Amino acid sequence: MSAPVFRFAPSPTGHLHLGHALSALLNFQEAERVGGRFLLRIEDIDLTRCKPEFEESIYEDLEWLGINWESPVRRQSDHFEEYAAELSRLEAEHLLYASYETRADLARLITGRDPEGGPRYSRDEGFSPEEAAEREAAGEPYALRLDMEQALSRVETPLFWTEVDKQVEAHPERWGDVVLGRKQMPASYHLAAVLDDALQGVTHVVRGKDLFESTAVHRLLQELLGLPAPTYRHHHLLVDESGKNYPSATRRPHCAICAKAA
Repeated sequence: MSAPVFRFAPSPTGHLHLGHALSALLNFQEAERVGGRFLLRIEDIDLTRCKPEFEESIYEDLEWLGINWESPVRRQSDHFEEYAAELSRLEAEHLLYASYETRADLARLITGRDPEGGPRYSRDEGFSPEEAAEREAAGEPYALRLDMEQALSRVETPLFWTEVDKQVEAHPERWGDVVLGRKQMPASYHLAAVLDDALQGVTHVVRGKDLFESTAVHRLLQELLGLPAPTYRHHHLLVDESGKNYPSATRRPHCAICAKAA
């Protein structure tokens, strides 16, 4: 039987904060405990916000924490063609459509909320087909959205995921028609993370509770694309007295704090 595979997948949009350090340590320590592999993945799809200097600081901070990883590191920006191919596949199966609403449009048109408090988009609430056609003709930016109703009709429901040692029922419909790509970006976090986990053979996803609800979308995509489902563990978050995540105020997260929080 092959060894378990864990991964830490930060986005280089800033320096690591204590929450990142905790997640990296939990993955690394668990991989060592069970004799598994530990991978580092750089999720740099957003070429505007992701910076080389932040990526370099991630490597430095992880080394300072005593964490080592397998090489080569997978960088998502090197695999845009793979994500685009999967988007094309979903589009060919009539599971995607373009939406042209701006953030201001969404705030005006959409009343429902997704699990993170953002607008829960449905096709019926967006622009009319005529207005969408006008935006398309004008070459305006668009988002490629998953037709949630169609997607759920293609899989066996209810969906579940394994959270450590229990089964959790997934409700992707709570997210509405989620964005899987954009005109300027070949994949969303949801699609790229799911594809990368499968391509890298990740068997255990250990990440913060802030991503717990997103797992429902990931399970749906795994079923649609015929991908294996890892075991998940969503750990608690490190927050300050006000309940906010600790900022990346220090370049060197304090190991004792992380160890105590673990």
